[in-house]
Amino acid sequence: MNLLSSFTPPGDGVRRLQPGTEAVVGGKGLGPGTLYIAESRLSWLNGSGLGFSLEYPSISLHAISRDTAAYPEEHLYVMVNSKLGGAEKEDKEAPMVEQEEEEESEDDDDEPITEIRFVPAEKSDLGEMFSAMCDCQALHPDPEDADSDDDFEGDEYDVEAHEQGQGDVPTFYTYEEGLSHLTTEGQATLERLENMLADSIGNQHTMAGVRTEGSAQEPEDGMDVEAVPAVAGQFEDADVDH
Repeated sequence: MNLLSSFTPPGDGVRRLQPGTEAVVGGKGLGPGTLYIAESRLSWLNGSGLGFSLEYPSISLHAISRDTAAYPEEHLYVMVNSKLGGAEKEDKEAPMVEQEEEEESEDDDDEPITEIRFVPAEKSDLGEMFSAMCDCQALHPDPEDADSDDDFEGDEYDVEAHEQGQGDVPTFYTYEEGLSHLTTEGQATLERLENMLADSIGNQHTMAGVRTEGSAQEPEDGMDVEAVPAVAGQFEDADVDH
């Protein structure tokens, strides 16, 4: 895997410069170098001026790893959604593409990732390295998250047009004005509803077919309920769930 190349390190917007940081890519140690946590990209260069750069949208995860069972030293763990060095490898082995079509077709089912570990000489710097990574990656939000804002299909309210009297202003009516706009059928329906409401208020003492003291003397398909005087303190110790 040949992923190292020569390039100019970022000079502007560097949030964290961490010399003496070892890079481990895909389990292969690349030796010590300098880590540049910049607003534009994440870069690492060794003493010979060779290294690699990562665009923040390609970084799916970064975290501080203190699990010495997974790796013997504490480090800044970074997961990239691509195989670093894959493009160069594909160009060099172009004549052998036909022989490896089956292997590549099997690999297409799995999303390519690369695990990178940045191991600083001073483990106490991991917190500041992680914070700088968070700040820089926040400057490069996922474009898929922004697409959700475009899903709203409702009508927009033009404030300026309404202030100038150019928009559609909703119409409001008083009770009397509303009646004048009702059709004959609508007025008849309203009258029936008012009569039903008046009847329900007159029979408010009769509920669920049970006749109480305030209801009429004649039962209406209900059952007579004998009034029982309340006993003081009958439910004082009861627990009530609200």
